[in-house]
Amino acid sequence: MSQATLDYDRVERALRFLERAAPEQPNLQELSSHVGLSEFHMQRLFTRWAGISPKRFLQVQTLRYAKEALDESRSVLDGTYEVGLSSAGRLHDLFVTLEAVTPGEYRAGGAGLRIEAGFHDSPFGECLIGLTDRGVCGLGFLDGDRDAAWADLQARWPQASLHESARRTHGAARQIFEPLGSDTGKPLALLVRGTNFQVQVWNALLRIPPARLAAYEDIAAAVGSPRAVRAVGTAVGRNPIAWLIPCHRVIRTNGALGGYRWGLPRKRAMLAWEAGRRAG
Repeated sequence: MSQATLDYDRVERALRFLERAAPEQPNLQELSSHVGLSEFHMQRLFTRWAGISPKRFLQVQTLRYAKEALDESRSVLDGTYEVGLSSAGRLHDLFVTLEAVTPGEYRAGGAGLRIEAGFHDSPFGECLIGLTDRGVCGLGFLDGDRDAAWADLQARWPQASLHESARRTHGAARQIFEPLGSDTGKPLALLVRGTNFQVQVWNALLRIPPARLAAYEDIAAAVGSPRAVRAVGTAVGRNPIAWLIPCHRVIRTNGALGGYRWGLPRKRAMLAWEAGRRAG
């Protein structure tokens, strides 16, 4: 297990504690005690993992911060959506291109497609990456249940042949989570299987810059269906490629985080991690 994954385990314990103890507004000493670290080591943990201090980390977990970040992001989002959804989305230092299967391929459920899949450490815990010769077709996080993650990937591509090979997916894992150290200068291709509306929503998500936020209503407006907020939420929840298609950046208009397929503590952690790097 990598240092980043070990750090994330502790960060998630801290987040779960903060969620339960929010009404009491715990201080740094109480948080450190719960995680089993001194305040000094808590400081080192968050600086190493998130790039920000524990105090700043606590601030970015508040509802007020989320509302302010959402308001600040909207002017940026207006510009990105004016460019159009056909161009590649940008994630830190790499470009991401998204290809959807054809209607015939969608109905075939991935028949004839070979998927290499592997488990890897990441800054947000262990993940499963699925890779085809046309690009990454799946990325999901797990909490110790590899069988469930494997079954979920297979269910998304029911007729594809799925083969475990962490050796084949290692390069993709590095490019996703260590972009500065593994930049090949080439876009990272994604392959998705979804309805036309889902693909529109996933393309819209790619336009949300790192450390920015969008409301479900913003995404609905971006895809030309401003009244389809509930359908947008469903499509966001069906996102097959976590982190790269950044559904974690979508929150409710009131600043509440809403749901997240891979758990709210992980969503909170991702947003704090991005906020730290933006501040840095």
